Amino acid sequence: MITRTLLAVTVISWMATPVLAHAFLNHAEPGAGATLAQAPQEIALSFTEKLEPTSSGMSISDAAGHDMEAAAPAISGNTVTVALKPLAAGTYRVSWHAVSLDSHRTEGSYSFSVVPPG
Repeated sequence: MITRTLLAVTVISWMATPVLAHAFLNHAEPGAGATLAQAPQEIALSFTEKLEPTSSGMSISDAAGHDMEAAAPAISGNTVTVALKPLAAGTYRVSWHAVSLDSHRTEGSYSFSVVPPG
């Protein structure tokens, strides 16, 4: 009897605990480590949770550290997109930070390369 009561209390306590959600990167286009023959016109990142638009974003820089965004990032639901300036051949770094609606922050970065055929 005590075991069942303890089990019931444990299950009820667990169910009452709020779920701590974090917005993790789910998909990136172009992806991490990609080598592209043609420069992308935008970067799109999808996350596992809806994002807080005023606290989330991304930036793209070239090897010299110059910003390559043509406009501010646009956030809709769980997706962040940003239009790019024309990219030359080279390596680019995407840095992002995501804040889920429950205020948990995650961040990361990755690189991709543009290598035209020839």
